[in-house]
Amino acid sequence: MKSWNLLISYLRLPVLIRILLVGSTMILLFGTVIHFVEPKTFHNLFDGIWWAIVTAATIGYGDIVPETTAGKVVAILLILLGTGFVSTYFVTLSASAVAKENAFVHGHLPYAKKGHTIIIGWNERVREVLNQFTKLAPSTQYVIIDATLNELPVSMKNVHFVKGNATYDAVLHKANVAGAKTVLITADQHKNETEADMNSILTLLAIKGLNPHIYAIIEILTAQQVNNAKRAGADEVIQTNLLSSFTMINSIQSPGISQTIEELLHQQKGSNLQLIDVPDEMVGNTFSQSIQVLLREQILLIGIIRGEASYMNPSPHFIIEKSDRLFVLKP
Repeated sequence: MKSWNLLISYLRLPVLIRILLVGSTMILLFGTVIHFVEPKTFHNLFDGIWWAIVTAATIGYGDIVPETTAGKVVAILLILLGTGFVSTYFVTLSASAVAKENAFVHGHLPYAKKGHTIIIGWNERVREVLNQFTKLAPSTQYVIIDATLNELPVSMKNVHFVKGNATYDAVLHKANVAGAKTVLITADQHKNETEADMNSILTLLAIKGLNPHIYAIIEILTAQQVNNAKRAGADEVIQTNLLSSFTMINSIQSPGISQTIEELLHQQKGSNLQLIDVPDEMVGNTFSQSIQVLLREQILLIGIIRGEASYMNPSPHFIIEKSDRLFVLKP
């Protein structure tokens, strides 16, 4: 019964491990046999194992060779049996490595790590996000989920690709959504605006169902779907069309301002828009006093976030509270 259980356990091992175990056992066996058959030629067990390895690997240095008929018979058996196992091992190893590489490139390999960021969809906005974050946070890991891509679209070492529909549980499990920290859902560029928003919200529902604690950022194109996105569990909604319209309107009113806005938002230009907690020494200060305090550290205070309300450039006498968050531009 124990032998049967041992055999079952062996058969459950990966084929690469099984071949390695058989090959190693054969090397040890023939190395030991040749040592006892020709102790004068193979002075110790190590010499026998060394000879078995170079013979089975078809290297054949010829530094130690059998001299007796019995030793040559052992050598023939090793060549007939051992060489096949060693060759099979390296062929299987190569095939396994190639198969794993192909699975990774084509999005079929599951992601096992935790604390990563999942990005749904692929477009030029996502490419720019990855380019920026790879420089700002090179240690962060990203998993892209997209059904239209045939292979990994970038060659960044911290980016993993999973091919499939992000509304399917099997695809989300492959991306390890349960272990993810953040998800960014981008609008599907292949659909009209309404359909893209509905698909994004459906994706959000699927993700929140598997990981209710994940921080979800969703891109919404139509204003009518913003509330639905929030009801579905979005922690942050980005209205792409609203941001674009804002820039266009201001460009018409003040020609050339779009370039200034772009430089303000562009991380590589040295500007970094952030939300920060209120330092204890600033609680109770006015907005004007807080500006002066932060300017000493070359930080520009733009506005105050209080709950769901945002106060951009409020009155100089606006009082800062402990629960507020500061919207700043840091160098």
